[in-house]
Amino acid sequence: VKAALWALQGGTSVVIANGTHPKISGHVITDIVEGKKVGTFFSEVKPAGPTVEQQAEMARAGGRTLAALQPEQRAEIIYRLADLLTDQREEILLANKKDLEEAENKGRLALPLLKRLSLSTSKLNSLAIGLRQIAASSQDSVGRVIRRTRIAKDLDLEQVTVPIGVLLVIFESRPDCLPQVSALAIASGNGLLLKGGKEAAHSNQILHHLTQEALSIHGVRDAVQLVNTREEVEDLCRLDKLIDLIIPRGSSQLVRNIQKAAKGIPVMGHSEGICHVYVDTDASVEKVTRIIRDSKCEYPAACNALETLLIHRDLLRTPLFDQIIDMLRVEQVKIHAGPKFASYLTFSPSEVKSLRTEYGDLECCIEVVDSVQEAVEHIHKYGSSHTDVIITENEKTAEFFLQHVDSACVFWNASTRFSDGYRFGLGAEVGISTSRIHARGPVGIEGLLTTKWLLRGDNHVVSDFSEHGSMKYLHESLPLPQRNAN
Repeated sequence: VKAALWALQGGTSVVIANGTHPKISGHVITDIVEGKKVGTFFSEVKPAGPTVEQQAEMARAGGRTLAALQPEQRAEIIYRLADLLTDQREEILLANKKDLEEAENKGRLALPLLKRLSLSTSKLNSLAIGLRQIAASSQDSVGRVIRRTRIAKDLDLEQVTVPIGVLLVIFESRPDCLPQVSALAIASGNGLLLKGGKEAAHSNQILHHLTQEALSIHGVRDAVQLVNTREEVEDLCRLDKLIDLIIPRGSSQLVRNIQKAAKGIPVMGHSEGICHVYVDTDASVEKVTRIIRDSKCEYPAACNALETLLIHRDLLRTPLFDQIIDMLRVEQVKIHAGPKFASYLTFSPSEVKSLRTEYGDLECCIEVVDSVQEAVEHIHKYGSSHTDVIITENEKTAEFFLQHVDSACVFWNASTRFSDGYRFGLGAEVGISTSRIHARGPVGIEGLLTTKWLLRGDNHVVSDFSEHGSMKYLHESLPLPQRNAN
């Protein structure tokens, strides 16, 4: 401590740390030099910008001001951000080009991640359209009365929607995530902390700048904060007094790490996207290859891409089965055989190590089932409750599948790729949730709201309702106020 004080008096910043507790690399000094939060930092030099704790406080205050705005004002901010995405297109694409060049030079990113990192004019146009949808649909999201009860004479209770508070969204590679999530947070009146991957630093910086420019039209610039410090995700997950909900968007490994690191903060998301398509005996020949191709090949890195194809046993060695295999070969999809499928073949593709695999590439597993019931059982055993599909012309079989598969999204004769906030008409999504509480499937504005109870009385006390009291409970349901049709 004396040595530290002597160094401080000489104008040198000091870290005092326990040398026997390395945090990451196995070496305390290396951890400190790399900016990890190890030990206690002493300095007479003020940091260049706010700490992440200060940013969370700013997001909280900004979010409360945002929630107090009129719905039209929040919509105006989102419309402004949509306009900026197209007006400042050249600057955004220039920043994105820098990120892509740096990623390619370092050679660290796999091709699917490079695709996610890349922005284009069409992507920005789609983003702007999605943001305008959010603005249009957000008019009565915050403060909407969802229940009214007359507790007793002159004692009325309302349950109304309110923002959750401060959201921490951690995302990898995808800079287009930033304006989407920002718009949903603005529409729902939440403060927002964003932690993007360093591979998208230039893109994230300009998109955050444009978001703050849009927020400034109603003086709520601080409501959306971008964490630029070398803060570890684990450190952010410990801010349980400042953050109300964590939403990870990225690899299944990222989500699992955050779920493990989050101490006392709820995490909303999905750790895996193991999506199934079941081809029934009554499937239409025209629909099968079209739906399977779209589900697997349209964007194989997406979490809503097909990973396991379940085929009814009676379809083996039929022209339809041959068509499916030929199509997958043409699309260069590597096929893995499930144990039952492998048992039917003399020369089979490699047998899967696990039926619970998310390939995220042009690969898929094929397995054979004897019935729709067995398909449902397989999905429950090996799926991840994300998105599962049946292809059949038999309505009774389809309804059985729709009712019995316990996933966030269950489709009949439609591609798994429809599992998306924009495609569902939510404008965008903060992510897809496979949890069983609060929100499931693509999460839009509704999933970022909670409720509070408002009780309006006139000198009411509980003792008046006792056995010998003067008042009686009515508990009458009251009509809800008319929602804004626009």
